[in-house]
Amino acid sequence: MSKVYSRIESINGSVITVRAKGVKLNELAEITTRFGKSLAEVNKIDGDLVSLQVFAGGRGVATNDQVRFLGHDMRVSFSDNLLGRIFNGSAEPRDHGPALVDNLVQIGGPSVNPAKRIQPNRMLRTNIPMIDVFNTLVISQKIPIFSISGEPYNQLLARIAMQADADVIVLGGMSLKYDDYLYFKKTLEEGGALSKTVMFIHTAADPTVECMKIPDLSLAVAEQFALQGKDVLVLLTDMTNFADSMKEIAITQEQVPSNRGYPGDLYSQLASRYEKAVDFSDQGSITILAVTTMPGDDVTHPVPDNTGYITEGQFYLKGGHIEPFGSLSRLKQNVNGKTRKDHRSLMDGMIRLYASYKDTLEKKSMGFTMSSWDEKLLKYGELFEAKMMDLSVNVSLEDALDNGWKILAQCFDKKETGLKTELIEEFWPKN
Repeated sequence: MSKVYSRIESINGSVITVRAKGVKLNELAEITTRFGKSLAEVNKIDGDLVSLQVFAGGRGVATNDQVRFLGHDMRVSFSDNLLGRIFNGSAEPRDHGPALVDNLVQIGGPSVNPAKRIQPNRMLRTNIPMIDVFNTLVISQKIPIFSISGEPYNQLLARIAMQADADVIVLGGMSLKYDDYLYFKKTLEEGGALSKTVMFIHTAADPTVECMKIPDLSLAVAEQFALQGKDVLVLLTDMTNFADSMKEIAITQEQVPSNRGYPGDLYSQLASRYEKAVDFSDQGSITILAVTTMPGDDVTHPVPDNTGYITEGQFYLKGGHIEPFGSLSRLKQNVNGKTRKDHRSLMDGMIRLYASYKDTLEKKSMGFTMSSWDEKLLKYGELFEAKMMDLSVNVSLEDALDNGWKILAQCFDKKETGLKTELIEEFWPKN
């Protein structure tokens, strides 16, 4: 039976306190004001003094308004009817479609039992050469895209959503500009990927507490699809906004701040979300790709710094492309030996030559005379950036590998590549 209280002890911004017994942390409550009803969530309990974060904010809440505890944490409806739909951070429709209320599942549960996990061993194709060839994404991997404001990370996520070889895409947007939200919606609709996508979108104008719910909503839905045997790709943008929302609420609660004002449990809060990535032994999988912006391009900032400890590599988005040297997929060796026999050698050889091209660029900028080898490297670097690093390139892994051989053939003699003779004989372009 619901517990109803009609006296609010204090109102501090979007946090209200009531005296209540028998409630639990993260339990939902419904506040009835003269303007209507609003959800709130229990975020602190001190004896019988209960603090609640009001989703719609404290404006309009009076001390004599009714607070009714619902007896459960936040839940989200799950069914195939989610596909093609867009919801907000309260799991309410943002696309003006019907509300879904059947088969409610709790969000924010524990990560999967390790006994149910298997070693990641399958490639997740994106048709982006800098990922597929050089930093292969593996099913059930958790990996961030480290970036700075102004880089096209949302455009990159939209491309991955359209091109990735996944059964279901779950897109979670946190503190998005409204234009970015419309960009995702329009791009996925026009690309034909919206029908296999579920979107949970929090815009910068929405309540702060809803931002914190986006990863949990996205991952709860992803887990249910994975239990149906589907490979699910979860795309999150931006985890720094998620952490900033945590910080804002922690300050309101007068918690003792940690590094740069973030709450002391930042690591565990991030880890509890990232650790939802899984490849089930007898069902589907969840792969997590999450944008993490670095304020001031500072990788030692608490959010990317903590993320780097949890995840299995990172993609650096810099200068409009995925950086070859800073990016790393720690699981790529699990799969790129199984794709095509030239994959690993070609990957290593092309990156080695690109590093030599960077050295040559520096020599050129300092006024050194260019040798014939330097001229070859300069031509190679330009082709590599245009046909491999450009994010608009959309080709399969096999075509990207073939393009790699063509680039080498346009710039070097066979013996100058440093690749194995047997691979050169088989894959070097015949013309």
